Amino acid sequence: MIIIAAPPSKSLSHRMLIGAALARGESVLRHVLESDDITRTRRILCAAGAHMEDLPDGGLRVRGAMGLMRGADCAGMDALSCDVHESGTTCRLLTAVLATGQGRFRIHGAPRAHERPIGALTRVLQKLGTIIHWEERPGCPPLVLETRGMQGGAVEADLSESSQYLSGLLLAAPLCRGPLTITLGGAKTVSWPYVGLTLQALEDFGIPFEVWEKTDSWSKADWRSLSEASPGRLRFHMQPAAYMAGEFQVEGDWSGASYFLAAGAVGKQPVRVEGLRNNSLQGDRALLDILRRMGARVEANETCITVHPSRLHGIDADMGQCPDLVPTVAALAAFAKGVTTIRNAAHLRIKESDRIAAPAENLRAAGITAEERGDGLRIEGGMPQHVPIFRAFGDHRIAMSAAILGIRHGPIRLDVPAVVAKSFPTFWELWEKVIVAQ
Repeated sequence: MIIIAAPPSKSLSHRMLIGAALARGESVLRHVLESDDITRTRRILCAAGAHMEDLPDGGLRVRGAMGLMRGADCAGMDALSCDVHESGTTCRLLTAVLATGQGRFRIHGAPRAHERPIGALTRVLQKLGTIIHWEERPGCPPLVLETRGMQGGAVEADLSESSQYLSGLLLAAPLCRGPLTITLGGAKTVSWPYVGLTLQALEDFGIPFEVWEKTDSWSKADWRSLSEASPGRLRFHMQPAAYMAGEFQVEGDWSGASYFLAAGAVGKQPVRVEGLRNNSLQGDRALLDILRRMGARVEANETCITVHPSRLHGIDADMGQCPDLVPTVAALAAFAKGVTTIRNAAHLRIKESDRIAAPAENLRAAGITAEERGDGLRIEGGMPQHVPIFRAFGDHRIAMSAAILGIRHGPIRLDVPAVVAKSFPTFWELWEKVIVAQ
């Protein structure tokens, strides 16, 4: 059996860094992911007033900025540079959080980051008093925030493109000058479980909030019981509050673990991933259900998951609430008998790469029939017949999912293997354990 330790959750690492950076006093964070994306969030928070120190035991000491992010003086120097590179999470969460600060903040990044929309979020920030200066295309970075803090009020958040717009507003809301009510708007809600991770972080840092749901009338809801959310039927009531410092542990990452769990199903040896919470709020925990539906033998307990080599069959998979799993499920489908349909994932076109087109191209290169659809993929499984030089498309998740396609053929060849540093720098080192065991 191959045993792998799950990497720290990237989503929770972002949120815990933000909470600690905004808190009054010192916090200690443990098991924080070390990756390019997390480094971007960390640098921006420190530039805006927080202080972070690596501890000898691997932890991180954070002295918070007491709820006030500071940019450049509006009357003088250039805006504070906030380089998100290719981290969409950094961009969206911190754009909202920095809007509660004082001064001017320039949000910019790599060319791909400047193609990813953020207009649905900035429209809300403008209603709350933030001035937005677009440097190139309106609705996309680079942009400059000019702010003297955010007022409260009542706004709608459109989650049709990303749940991170709401997560950013929720993280920012306690720092507003008055109460803030956020109602879900737009046509649909994607990636809802990530909002649960944000609410979990707010609760950990002592931030009070109320969630209200509309059936016949508005009533308080238990946010932990919400598996999805409909526009116009959910709202959040937030009050000004202080983030409280403390000691926190980041749980293991289901997204990063997914490639190894998939390897257990399609390889020759079982794979056990340790450090995963079976009751996690992470949306990518849905992989357990997907694997079982495809016919995989899965064993789960409170802290680890084991997947055994199995005969897989195709399924119909609605990926709207777990979009980061699409490249993994597409790779699994290559080994499954019959047809797998992946749907409700149109928003993947605006990720680090086009995560509908990119998996399809790699699947076809490996001899698998893969058809792109408007909101997903149709894949006729069988077995990858050959392993070419796969393309990463500049996307960490495409690179790691391509490794699954080559599991029966030894190490794959990839045009830019180093792209995994965005979220999982040690991936190839751990993947070698999988390859050696085949």
